[in-house]
Amino acid sequence: MIPTNFTVEDEKFMQLAIDLSIENVAIGGGPFGAVVVRNGEVIATGTNRVTESCDPTAHAEVSAIRAACAAVGSFKLSGCTVYSSCEPCPMCLSALYWAGVERIFYGNTKQDAKQINFDDSFIYDQIALAPEARAIPCINIMRDSALAAFRAWSEKEDKIPY
Repeated sequence: MIPTNFTVEDEKFMQLAIDLSIENVAIGGGPFGAVVVRNGEVIATGTNRVTESCDPTAHAEVSAIRAACAAVGSFKLSGCTVYSSCEPCPMCLSALYWAGVERIFYGNTKQDAKQINFDDSFIYDQIALAPEARAIPCINIMRDSALAAFRAWSEKEDKIPY
């Protein structure tokens, strides 16, 4: 069941994400901010720095995840809540799942983002297509050779699973 009530603390952290997004626009970044919180404490924040860093992955949520993981010394953010000024894009949503966060609160919707030309619907549509039917063709090649790394991983006894 999805909770429909928010605490004063949730609103405080969401406001921080919103404030970060507004401040980021003022300094030349994109209109997105994110905050990672664990046990009522801010672990890290992030803003969209795609154009400034020439990095298409430098979205607010990904930047916040990177900083939070570095701060806690783990690639997992168990027990964390993320507050994002906007509904996460497909890349950020995937990263949040991989990081293992417990909850995601967001302000603007993906429809709001589309209104200002941050439209992710094309990517969502592409994911559903067969690899060879995508706008950027995805071509399976040398699978038998590539499987060697997967076999090595499966057989490795001292691996750190994720």
